[in-house]
Amino acid sequence: MELVAGCYEQVLFGFTVHPKPEACGDREQWTPVADFFTHHAHTASLSAVAVNSRFVVTGSKDETIHIYDMKKKIEHGALVHHSGTITCLKFYGNRHLISGAEDGLICIWDAKKWECLKSIKAHKGHVTFLSIHPSGKLALSVGTDKTLRTWNLVEGRSAFIKNIKQNANLVEWSPRGEQYVVIIQNKIDIYQLDTASISGTITNEKRISAVKFLSESVLAVAGDEEVIRFFDCDSLVCLCEFKAHENRVKAMFSFEIPEHHVIVTASSDGFIKMWKLKQNKKVRPSLLCEVNTNARLTCLGVWLDTVPDTKASLPPAAEPSPVSKEQSKIGKKEPGDTVHREEKQSKPNTKKCALTGDSKKATQESSLVSTKKSKRVDVLEKKRKKKKIKTMQ
Repeated sequence: MELVAGCYEQVLFGFTVHPKPEACGDREQWTPVADFFTHHAHTASLSAVAVNSRFVVTGSKDETIHIYDMKKKIEHGALVHHSGTITCLKFYGNRHLISGAEDGLICIWDAKKWECLKSIKAHKGHVTFLSIHPSGKLALSVGTDKTLRTWNLVEGRSAFIKNIKQNANLVEWSPRGEQYVVIIQNKIDIYQLDTASISGTITNEKRISAVKFLSESVLAVAGDEEVIRFFDCDSLVCLCEFKAHENRVKAMFSFEIPEHHVIVTASSDGFIKMWKLKQNKKVRPSLLCEVNTNARLTCLGVWLDTVPDTKASLPPAAEPSPVSKEQSKIGKKEPGDTVHREEKQSKPNTKKCALTGDSKKATQESSLVSTKKSKRVDVLEKKRKKKKIKTMQ
């Protein structure tokens, strides 16, 4: 596995982690080893990172998205479409990437050909954050226009708009997609999918910067403090809290491998830490390893090359709750601006429109793929050959 983290200093760090336990009493220890770094890959600070089974993508205040092939350890290219800071990046399986930015756009990308399949004018202000439903058929986004928006990804349109009267900074689906949370400053509103209404509210002590569901009901919460808390979304009580860092926690990531449920944290103190979660979430997790980057970290991901893509083909998803027929304005379809792509491109499939790969519902109007041949803009003229990622000696 590989820890990847971005920072204000325009660097993406990569650390290979060897999960072989070392005998140290009852404490298990993993070993992180510096693997690579990208020096000034972006011209401004990194703001978002996402991973799938092959690629790592990074977003930046320089308005670009950079792609890294983790199998070959090379820089694969860059995507230029947004005209504002990239605020969020989310993969769905290995086939699609969704990006949001301060230009108010949400873009759906083909993660094979790296083409922009659809560009949606999602919010009147910035897109602050987005989250994809486990089925791949719905997405939620929040923005600085004080709205929470539900997106029908099968048809590429707005399904529901809710005025939440405040600017939310985070939104996150639960693992089964039966509920979701909307974060406004230090407040967590818990919504049920079947009713689309708030079932409870949790208040954290400080402003929240990251949340992760550890199970369908347990939520990890981090923010402008050194402490991480685990909350029960049913009882609304704090199950556990522990000091994770010496400064505010900026990002979290969780994953499961055999015999381990792990949460990874990154902080402004420069440290990335990996924690082994206990089955009883009331018990403080144990530290597996830590590494000091000596940088002001902003975003985090974990690349797991051995995990199969379970989202490549999905059974029919359950019907979502009733939604308003009112649709938001959809931006004009634009071809993707793909940068530094050396492989030959195949002709886009104009029938595929859902992130689930379900082409039966596709229509000429709702197709996410432009029927016109994509115009390719190569802004990396100096990078005719794929650039090797610098390895750490």
